[in-house]
Amino acid sequence: MTRVLLVDDEENLRHALGYALRQEGYDVITAEDGRRALAQFRAARPDVVILDVMLPGIDGLEVCRRIRRESDVPILLLTARDSEVDRIVGLEIGADDHIGKPFSTRELVARIRALLRRARRAAQVDEPAQLRASGLVVDTPKRRVIRDDAEVRLTAKEFDLLVFLMSRPGVVATREQLLAGVWGQDWAGDMRTVDTHVRTLRQALGESADRPRWIETVRGVGYRFRDHGE
Repeated sequence: MTRVLLVDDEENLRHALGYALRQEGYDVITAEDGRRALAQFRAARPDVVILDVMLPGIDGLEVCRRIRRESDVPILLLTARDSEVDRIVGLEIGADDHIGKPFSTRELVARIRALLRRARRAAQVDEPAQLRASGLVVDTPKRRVIRDDAEVRLTAKEFDLLVFLMSRPGVVATREQLLAGVWGQDWAGDMRTVDTHVRTLRQALGESADRPRWIETVRGVGYRFRDHGE
């Protein structure tokens, strides 16, 4: 049975969503604050996390950041409908999707199913064990990135984005292709998600858009990984 960790400080919402998700066949565990959420995550190892941004104590963004250091589990953020900052920051630190309050149970279930499908597809992809470019080595099974002999820490989506581009050196990938390849065909977000993750990926790799060492912007189209002839 698929296990869902539902984190929200509103008791009525936890009960209502928990009941609805159990009716859909999910095993639901809940937490009312950030500290409890981290404890439940480590004890129960859920298959997907539904995480409210506004939590007492440790807020949802920090919980997301800490979970992402330990796991690639799909994370769905619950945000205020007009909180663009929370949505962008959440994606930058590793959330996979977001949904604005208020929302319907049907939409929430659809988002969860989409996240789980993408996670299953990602686990089944037959990737090369190692990718190499000038000064860059990616170990795909261990999900490690080495830049100039030093390890680089990436979020799950930054890693997937790098592998997608690096697997196709010299080939321009449109934003639509990147969304489909990294986030999945049923991704419900917008194109800015790609640009946000490319920006944070470049920062992690220590390069700039003006003088890219690896990831080039193709204006009006998308991005490509530079072919260093290796």
